Amino acid sequence: MKNNIRFFKKNKKIYLSDIYKILGNKNNYKNILIENISDLNSAKKNDISFFNSLKYTELLKKSKSKFILTHKKYENIVKRYSRPILVENVLKAVALITKLYYPDSLDDGVDFYAKKPNQKKYKNVKFGNNVLVGNNVIIGKDTIIGHNTIIESNVIIGTNCIIGNNVLIKYSKIGKNVRILDSTIIGKKGFGFFPDQSKNIRYPHIGLVIIEDNVEVGCNNTIDRGSLSNTVIGANTFIDNQVHIAHNVNIGKNCIITAQVGFAGSAKLGNKVSVGGQAGISGHLKIGNNVQIGGGSGVIKDIPDNTRVMGYPAKDIKSFLREKK
Repeated sequence: MKNNIRFFKKNKKIYLSDIYKILGNKNNYKNILIENISDLNSAKKNDISFFNSLKYTELLKKSKSKFILTHKKYENIVKRYSRPILVENVLKAVALITKLYYPDSLDDGVDFYAKKPNQKKYKNVKFGNNVLVGNNVIIGKDTIIGHNTIIESNVIIGTNCIIGNNVLIKYSKIGKNVRILDSTIIGKKGFGFFPDQSKNIRYPHIGLVIIEDNVEVGCNNTIDRGSLSNTVIGANTFIDNQVHIAHNVNIGKNCIITAQVGFAGSAKLGNKVSVGGQAGISGHLKIGNNVQIGGGSGVIKDIPDNTRVMGYPAKDIKSFLREKK
């Protein structure tokens, strides 16, 4: 991922032997340098990635990664395209290796570098009272930052934005002409963990939140940063109040998301999607372009382009209305 080095300190010299060691496996590899851990889509040839679901077979085929963490049940599939590294628990292995590359990736506490902004540095930015800004923050001209808002270190905000009161922004890159309303939290770690025998183990999140140009985000929204990939809100998308967007969610351009909608992790929406109030979108689903989802719907499977659905489970709206007569 191109953007995460700005936010997370990375160990540069990690060899395949180091990875096998942390996994508790014996090996003969000593001098193969592994540059990074990445998702299948963004991995380069010297990165390590992972595969734990047949749903991502097409991404596996296209991935440049030479080394793939996987379970033995997927070994024959993975070895057609890459060199499998077999583990019992793929997500646990990913967490261990991510922490190896990014030792601070589990930290998500207070940015104690944040302080009152230097108005000389931000000449064309208007700040409210009690605003705190961290190190290396970039804020474009003609942007307004509301009262009691905190912009943590390394965040990038474009020109002509309005950031409301009591907003917290961290691990994020925000485009121009963006409106973020009061009491919204952007860039906190996602709800990622896996249960072990005696305790729940946290999953590192080294992704960002990327908000493209001309987006509006309503009051009291929570947008989680990605785990290995990024959480993305496409250009010209408008989001109502009290919406939760989980890690790795990708929302397309020109979408309309109304109040109290929830997106589970890694859901992907196309362009011009409309979602009615209190709808829920399950994780790892693909919603096509020009889709309309009725209020209160529960989406538990992929939806093709140009479809209107409603109900729980969400189905074609004509079928739903016939059943309700």
